[in-house]
Formats: sequence, C-alpha cells, structure tokens
Amino acid sequence: MLSERRLEVLRAIVQDYVGTEEPVGSKALTERHRLGVSPATVRNDMAVLEDEGYIAQPHTSAGRIPTDKGYRLFVDKLAGVKPLSTPERRAIQNFLDGAVDLDDVVGRTVRLLAQLTRQVAVVQYPSLTRSTVRHVELLSLAPARLMLVLITDTGRVEQRLIDCPSPFSETSLADLRARLNSRVVGRRFTDVPPLVQDLPESFEAEDRGTVSTVLSTLLETLVEEAEERLMIGGTANLTRFGHDFPLTIRPVLEALEEQVVLLKLLGEANESGMAVRIGHENAYEGLNSTSVVSVGYGSGGETVAKLGVVGPTRMDYPGTMGAVRAVARYVGQILAES
Repeated sequence: MLSERRLEVLRAIVQDYVGTEEPVGSKALTERHRLGVSPATVRNDMAVLEDEGYIAQPHTSAGRIPTDKGYRLFVDKLAGVKPLSTPERRAIQNFLDGAVDLDDVVGRTVRLLAQLTRQVAVVQYPSLTRSTVRHVELLSLAPARLMLVLITDTGRVEQRLIDCPSPFSETSLADLRARLNSRVVGRRFTDVPPLVQDLPESFEAEDRGTVSTVLSTLLETLVEEAEERLMIGGTANLTRFGHDFPLTIRPVLEALEEQVVLLKLLGEANESGMAVRIGHENAYEGLNSTSVVSVGYGSGGETVAKLGVVGPTRMDYPGTMGAVRAVARYVGQILAES
C-alpha cells in the first residue's frame, strides 16, 4: 500500500502530465503543488512509485509519466467525478431537448459527447431485447396488404409490410389491433411470444391465416432487430493526440471501425455504473494506447444501452467521467418523457 503522501505525489504527476503533456520532474512538482516536503523527498517518493510500476521515465526525458497502473490507481482512489457547471448542464439539456426522434437523440448525443470531452464518442442504440412494447399499429394498405408498426418504450419505431393470404376486413383489423395491444403493451419483447400464440384460435376460420401471418411478422421483427446498433462521432479529435500513440493512430482507427469491438467495450460497463478501461485493460490490441469511459443509460432506473468515449490514456478522467455521466442522465430523461 502506498502512503498518503505518495498517493498525493502520484495525483500531482497525473494532473500535471494531463495538463502539460510534458514528463513531470520533482522540482516542478514542488513548485506547482503544496506537497509540504522537500524536492529530495519528492524524488525519493517518485523512485518508489517508479519501482512499483505507477510511473515511468520516457527515454528522452528526466521527468516521469504515469503508466496504465498509475492511471488505474488515480481513477480508483484519487479522482472524483468533476461535476459540470450550470451553463454546461443547461447547454446539454437545450441541445438534446430539440431531438425529434430516436435517431436524432442518438445523433445529437454523439455530437454532444464528442464536443464536451474532445474524444471519440460512441452511443449504442437502445436494445430491443431490453425494451417493452408501447404500441402496435396495424394499417390497411389494400384488401390483402397491411403495414405493421411497432413502437417501443424507448421511442424506436419498426415498420413491416405484410401480404395477407386473403382479404382482411377493417372490422377484423380493428379487432386484431385491440386484442394484440391488450396482450403486449407494457411487456418486454422477450415475453411477447407466449402471450400471443393462441390469438389465431380466437378469430373466425377465414381470418386465422392472416392473424398468424401478422404474428409471425411481429415475432420475426424482434429477432431481426436483436442485432445491436451504435453510432460513433468525433474520430477527428484523435488527430490532436498524435503524439500520445506510440507509433501511429492507425490501429486505433481500425479498431473504431469494428462495431463488434466497440459493442464489447461498451458492454463492459456495469448495468448502471461507470466503467473505465485503461490502456492494456482493453482486450483489443489496437486500443492498448487508449482509455474507454462508458456508462449505461435508460429510463425508470433500467439500463437499455450504453454510451461512452474513447481517447488516449492521457485524458482528463474526472472531467470525462463527469461529462459521460451527465449526458447519460439527460438521455435517460428524454427516453422517459418521449
């Protein structure tokens, strides 16, 4: 265990390195921070921190920089989550309140996160497997053609065209719509199949084929849309951090193109808590020089998806964590009110 003084020295090194981009020396630390000890004592503390793997010396400098292990200790023990200012919170609310539908919410969230953190923002669409049915609409387009519209509690809308085996009257359509909604509204998608399986038997023989076709289309929609989707933005922000990547940012850019990789990274966030993956904690090699800050968002206390940012390990962790958490909270409120 490190002493409180050495923890303070580590905190100061991280803060200075993140702020100045320059390796930190003992003289600079004693000048910038009230550590209450001599430069010689700070040098001794830095030697211990280096021996234990929390800081390292770049080849070309007399100063020290934090290692992944040092950043991890900083995040776990030393870094509070920096609250956003009132103007920042108001700007978030005003920007997101203008969204017109779910795609717009996700798109605005990506742009906002990228601007606030100056990192790469990643936002996962709400998962249908965690969603509930808000409404099922059935519209007649022709005597034997229908449109099914599925609306979720997260504002997601799915449409499907249905060719019926025989003409279906408006009366039967209204009956099916009412019975279907009475069974599935407010239910999770995973609970829907057994709730509707006996529905065809309650209709006249000539209508059962169409009712079965409608139900098949509804259930197929749930399966088709189980594939997770996400949106990414702010990739150009990485160019500001070229010197933070050992050789080139190319492996990072290639990793960001792999949606499976990003979904896995976001998936490592707890259901509602925040996850910070630093450097080599990221299983994907191309992201070993980055940190990922992610958190779940949702309405009614239930997480429906994740969002977060990807940036160099030399990032403002308190500020980034505060921005990610605040944006997630506002997106959850919008989903609850939509």
